[in-house]
Formats: sequence, structure tokens, C-alpha cells
Amino acid sequence: MLLEGKTAMVYGGSGAVGGAVAKAFAREGARVVLAARRHGPLEAIAAEITSAGGEAHATTVDATDLAAVEAHIGDVARRFGPVKIAFSAIDWGDSQGQPLVEMTVDRFLRPIQTALTSWHNVGRTAARHMRAHGGGVILGFTANAGREAYNNVGGFGVACAAVEHFLRQLAVENGQFGVRCCWVRSPGSPDSPGVREVWQMHADSRGLSFEEVHREFAKDTPLRRIASLNQVADAAVLLASDLASSMTATMANTTGGAQVD
Repeated sequence: MLLEGKTAMVYGGSGAVGGAVAKAFAREGARVVLAARRHGPLEAIAAEITSAGGEAHATTVDATDLAAVEAHIGDVARRFGPVKIAFSAIDWGDSQGQPLVEMTVDRFLRPIQTALTSWHNVGRTAARHMRAHGGGVILGFTANAGREAYNNVGGFGVACAAVEHFLRQLAVENGQFGVRCCWVRSPGSPDSPGVREVWQMHADSRGLSFEEVHREFAKDTPLRRIASLNQVADAAVLLASDLASSMTATMANTTGGAQVD
């Protein structure tokens, strides 16, 4: 098992991405601590992990509240041991669906503000904690829009780009203390509820099946497919493991070659 005996914190653990990553971490032997603002949805994910033979604990915290994040990681460490892996995929709030020239500044800034506030709190707190406990890995999750411009994505792409550079800087400042910082860049998995809903709308409007729309969206990628949630989660496992011990300030590109590096 790649993560055996490690305590892994998953912020946004009730979401599609966070839940998939939490399950993958547990499958590889990590003690998973799920964190989000609402406790109920976390319990369902924790129950799935436990029923599959893993260890998971549901906790609540607001990642936009620095004092709450600091108190939370201290409590987790006292209960389960030092946090060695911190992954965040909290919901930043959507501002997509409108051109920038028609968008209010408040709507444009919504995902940027939430992304950077939560990442400052999580990144700062996790790095300080890991520096004091022999190192660890801090992992993020972003999308193609962090590098490539698309129509009508509002502040989402800017938020992705900002988070990626925040993690680069955090990596450079903390590498000497054994703290690595990486992220997974995903094109948007077709089995994630939000993406599936949008794709199904495209399919219905054109009289196509979901699978036909998937093939159309994937046809220009080298692999001719778009990564599932489980495949994205497997990339997070790799980055969190000692197999990636020489990787920091970089990403796992799960875009199927849609973005070539």
C-alpha cells in the first residue's frame, strides 16, 4: 500500500473529487480525515470507506476561516497523529456562463476570493504543521482553464492559475523542510455530477447519447478519452506517495494529452 500508516486530510471531502480522492487514499492504507462545512454528506463518504475496509473520520471545518483551520488540524493531530497529506478540493463557487464584459466585479471575483482565501489558510496551516513534524505533501486540484483561456468561464480560470502559482511558491519556500506541494490538473471528469449534467444537456439538445458526446469532446485528445474521477484520484495517490518524492512545485497532468507539456 502506497500510503500505509499516513494521516491524510481531505478538505472538500463531501464533493465528487474530494470523495473520490479520499476513497483512493484509504484504499492505499491512509487514515483519512474528511473535512467540510457540513457534516452529513461527509458521514456518507466515511461510511463507504469504512465498509470497504478503510479508515475514515468525518470532521467539520470552514476552510475560509484561518483560526478554525488551525484549531482543526491541531485537533486532528492529537486524535490521529501528524497530518502527512493535505488535499483540498473545496467548492470555490461558480461564476461561469457569462462574458467578462457583462460580468460584475463581485461575480468575477467570487471563485478567486474563495480559492485564494481557502488555499492561504489550508496551505499556510498545513505547511507549518508539516514543517514541525518531519515534512509531508500538500496537494491541490485545478482544471484546464488554469492554463488555457475559454469563453464564459468568468473568474474560474483565473482562480485555477492563481492556485497553481500559490502552490509553486509554497513548494519553493518549504521544500527545505521536507514539504512537497503539487496539484492534479483535470479536464473535468465525465462521471462528476456537474460535468455530467452539462454534457447531458449538450447531448439532449442535439439528439445524441451521452457516450457520443463524450467521444466528440475527447476526439482531439491523444488518448481519445477524458479521465474519470477514479483516474484523477489515482494521480493524487501517486503525488502523495513516496514514489513521487522528487516531485514538487509541479502537477500530474490528467488531461489525456489535451494540454501537452
